[in-house]
Amino acid sequence: MRVATHRAPYLVFAEHEFEVPLDHAAPDGERLTVFAREVVAPKRDEDKLPWLVFLQGGPGHEAPRPLKLLEKTWLERALEDYRVLLLDQRGTGRSTPVGDLPGLSSEAQAEYLTHFRADSIVRDAELIRRELGVERWSVLGQSFGGFCVVTYLSQAPEGLAEAFLTGGLPPLERHPDEVYRATYERVRAKNRGYYDRYPEDRDRVLAILERIGREDVRLPAGDRLTVRRFRQLGQLLGMSDGFERLHYLFELPFGSPAFQHDVEAAYPFARNPLYAAIHESCYAPGVATGWSAERVFPDDFRDDPTLFTGEHVYPWMLQEYGALRPLAGAAEILAEHEWPPLYDVERLRENEVPAAAAIYTEDMYVERAFSEETAAAIRGLRPWVTNEHQHDGLRADGARVLGRLLDLVQGRG
Repeated sequence: MRVATHRAPYLVFAEHEFEVPLDHAAPDGERLTVFAREVVAPKRDEDKLPWLVFLQGGPGHEAPRPLKLLEKTWLERALEDYRVLLLDQRGTGRSTPVGDLPGLSSEAQAEYLTHFRADSIVRDAELIRRELGVERWSVLGQSFGGFCVVTYLSQAPEGLAEAFLTGGLPPLERHPDEVYRATYERVRAKNRGYYDRYPEDRDRVLAILERIGREDVRLPAGDRLTVRRFRQLGQLLGMSDGFERLHYLFELPFGSPAFQHDVEAAYPFARNPLYAAIHESCYAPGVATGWSAERVFPDDFRDDPTLFTGEHVYPWMLQEYGALRPLAGAAEILAEHEWPPLYDVERLRENEVPAAAAIYTEDMYVERAFSEETAAAIRGLRPWVTNEHQHDGLRADGARVLGRLLDLVQGRG
């Protein structure tokens, strides 16, 4: 249902809300609201344009909010040819949110959260496509959004005209332990690169770690800053500006309001608790994860506290992050939950949807070798393997990245 339309100097927005079942296998049961923002260039507002649905990274993050168009954004490039739908995936943004799920037992919370993986997101998208009367549409997935696109190709390819993926070709049948061992290798390399660029920061980090170990340092929300939480700042290292963001943070006086605020702001988990609750399930092809990232934690990371960790989720986080504590019991249950497969490998081998994917050779979050393996398994998918960008290539140089994928799919390169 369209709820509002707004005209800005550079964009026309239409806001939509859709009612979807929590469990698509029980359509008469509990309902959720899914929000989507339709965006079109003002000069093309009345044109009959093909649709492009954007699937955001995460899990647990809403679609970006478009501001004044700047040069070289992916949205600017997309609006030349498409009417864009920015989907707030279930549980995020203006869609029915996932918070601490009050009033539910841990078992009930866990059961509820099993309905927030890529398979449910794709079913939502298909329901929305039919409600809007769209025969087929194109999809663009960034990071976890790319995982959703591969699920879409497995589950409902009849709804797709084209598929574009950036930094988001998931392993199809690899065990989560293999995935996390590979990502630790990437994080190790990023640490090495960071300290090569800013060698003086190792002493700064050691001094910070020493003070964290002996002082009760509290972040603005009241959580204690621990050594292992501090090390999670390494999730920044996989972005195009991550080395500099980390360096500038360490320049701030330890314990100052600016330092404490910026440390807390670097963690997405309190704002988006869904991420921590179901992150490992993204890599669970019919298995339980059993806190995989914790189980395969490398010895050198245990021995050297100056090595930062990545986007890994650990069981201790459910206690040290106050905002996650209400979901601690559910997260333990989900760690032992045997998740159903997300991908139909045979169907992907017979894929007929034109598709292209950007694979970043130095991606810290999505292992390049596994992405290339998946690209080879999807019939007709054209990979663009490049070392020009980090994981956030679509944000950093969006018009070029999307333009390259459009060329590949539409036979121009």
